[in-house]
Amino acid sequence: MKSQPLSRRTLLRGLGGVAVGMPLMEEMLPSTLYAAKAPPIPTRAFNVFFGLGIPDPVQPDSFTDVLEPLSPLKDQLLILRKVNQIRCDRSGMNAHFDGASGAFTATPPDGEARAGGASIDQLVKRAHYPNGMPNGMVPTLVSGTFFRRSRVGRYVHSYHPDGTVAAPIQERPRDLFERVFGRVELSGDGDDREERIKRSVLDSVMEQYHFYTGANSPLGAASKERFKNHLDRIREYEQRSFAVKVDDPNAPTLPPPSKLKHGGSADPGGEGIDITLEELTEAWRIMADLYALSIQMDRARFGSLTFLAAGERIRLTGDYHYDGRLIHRFDDSRHLNASGSKGCSHEWWHKFNEKKENEQLRAHAHMKMREVAYFLNRLHEGEDCREVNGRSILENTMITISTESGDGRHNDVKRELSGVFHAITGANGRFKTGQIIDANTEGVDLYNTMLSGMGAKEKLGPAERKHENLDAIMV
Repeated sequence: MKSQPLSRRTLLRGLGGVAVGMPLMEEMLPSTLYAAKAPPIPTRAFNVFFGLGIPDPVQPDSFTDVLEPLSPLKDQLLILRKVNQIRCDRSGMNAHFDGASGAFTATPPDGEARAGGASIDQLVKRAHYPNGMPNGMVPTLVSGTFFRRSRVGRYVHSYHPDGTVAAPIQERPRDLFERVFGRVELSGDGDDREERIKRSVLDSVMEQYHFYTGANSPLGAASKERFKNHLDRIREYEQRSFAVKVDDPNAPTLPPPSKLKHGGSADPGGEGIDITLEELTEAWRIMADLYALSIQMDRARFGSLTFLAAGERIRLTGDYHYDGRLIHRFDDSRHLNASGSKGCSHEWWHKFNEKKENEQLRAHAHMKMREVAYFLNRLHEGEDCREVNGRSILENTMITISTESGDGRHNDVKRELSGVFHAITGANGRFKTGQIIDANTEGVDLYNTMLSGMGAKEKLGPAERKHENLDAIMV
């Protein structure tokens, strides 16, 4: 008789309590005999934010133009246009801040360091885990690549009901790695950074490694090989995160140490920074890989990921290719014929004109969609993303993708916060995917419909307001 399936949440414990999860293997899939005992798909909700938005007139009727990079995932996404976030502009500051704070909360900010209320991921979390997350999990994972730092709502997109941030944000790969896998405390003299990489978390799970790959292992040959590859991948991410040279001829090739600016130096006086496309995407993809791995290993079920802050100020340079084509040659400062903040890509949104081609803006928006799609694909492609119901992690998770504005010009707030781009995933068959619809609704009604679909009883917005369900998104 076949034994009961292994739990996907099986964890190996490494140095300092670091958790090393096991990938999905055929021994974890239920046979007909044990189908009734198959572990349930965990409830998960994440918010993915990209800065500056996509002007409403630029959002196409199909997966062409700026949405082209999302085309391979069109069956897994529901694209929602005509979502109104005007209620988020109570302070009248501007959509870069108000709209960003309202993304995933549908409420105006409460000062410069708090949102006006909960984000949708946190209300789903409260509904399904009222007593807290299971042991060994990161309660909320917040991370991202960003360089515009004024006002927290520009870059943090996961909030408690009282408007406080749900977790500190990690912007360095090393910090994200330690947040997910734990911190190894070292004693004595010497360079902790060098010692940390020498004492890999994998070095401390050798006993479990030998068991799962040895003669008494419950795994078959194919699963043993997948397990070995899984640990190799963790080792690679570990080395990429710490980006130090390791004297190991079998180690994977490491990227050069990050040259990106973080902290206050990333936003010097709000005047922006110079960065190449290669530097930007290389750093983002390490973060996206680590974040996706934390979900695959069931270390995180709730949180947010940011690709560029609201009102982002970077002067981007570099050739941008997609699908074997040169899409654009970025050189913001030269093309704008300006320096400082006036030479940053964010100016293309202020210069948007629906009667013109807006070539520069479209190229930047296309690139943003490519990088968002990169993260989403990490949860959809490959055997490590397949779950017991046959769907991918992406298909089984509620992922909400949004931004700060529907029009970058600050001369009409109603237009600026109307038509804000949204996309959602199916959340294990709860929401329709594979289409583009005009929602013609407020963000608060969209989010509350999603919360209802996820079994959450708490709602966003004023208690006395009558909420309208958006039935078009429900299966």
